[in-house]
Amino acid sequence: MNLGNEQLKGPQQQFIAYLQEAHRASATIVAYSKDIEQLMAFLSDMGKKNLNSIEKDDLDAFLKKLTSDGYTLKSLSRKINSIKTFYRFLKNNNIVTSNPAADITHPKYTVKPPRILSKMEYRALRDACRGDVRTYSIVELFLQTGIRIGELSNIKVENVKDKELIIEAQESHPQRSVPLNKAAREALDRWLAIKPKSTNNALFVTKTGKPLLVRNIRTTIDRYFRIAGIENAKVNDLRHTFIAHHLSAGTPLTVISRLVGHKRLSTTEKYLDLIKEKTSDSIKLEEL
Repeated sequence: MNLGNEQLKGPQQQFIAYLQEAHRASATIVAYSKDIEQLMAFLSDMGKKNLNSIEKDDLDAFLKKLTSDGYTLKSLSRKINSIKTFYRFLKNNNIVTSNPAADITHPKYTVKPPRILSKMEYRALRDACRGDVRTYSIVELFLQTGIRIGELSNIKVENVKDKELIIEAQESHPQRSVPLNKAAREALDRWLAIKPKSTNNALFVTKTGKPLLVRNIRTTIDRYFRIAGIENAKVNDLRHTFIAHHLSAGTPLTVISRLVGHKRLSTTEKYLDLIKEKTSDSIKLEEL
């Protein structure tokens, strides 16, 4: 099988369909697809003519090239996951006769613990975006509810109730409701009072009324992190901060796990060691 883009459409489309049928997260499907496209472009440049001619040395050369291009060990490990999953699919469906990815090993790397914002940091973030009503409302929702960025981008106006927020089912995550405290409710009310008219029912929209996408939210919050002088922080760290401060305030693990939509209680338990180191800075949720 030729490695040109046209000839690869069949196996790649089948692979994507397989991931979708397996109910893999949309972000995972997009990432795997891009990783495989990157691999095939590399192999094509090497002069490989068909999938069955690819050997482990070819895949090792691809990974070595990624390393020289500055990819982190974590990124390499994710791409190896993509390659292994792709080749298992090809082998199981008799598209290739052997699996050259079977013996590829993952690099060892240290997983950094979740970043928890200090009281000074999240106050600085609030101050930085206070004049931007939409962003301030977004920041308050993250800090006061701990929802995911993808969940926030999908919130509809009708999902905002008096004292709760309905998070609709998304991929493998079932629908849930989270309480809206006074700080979150007031921030939302200020945004709703000036929200541009739109033909859609998205809660957060652009100036022209189009739904605010995940990348828009991430770019905006990253900009305010820089303005506030907060280093090495990402949007998801606002979710981490919610969980950590809730735990330090004595909220039961089971309650927090349900509020943030963790599938396993063990995921929430991982934050316990973090809060032991930050007890001197712990505060109640209402004060966030």
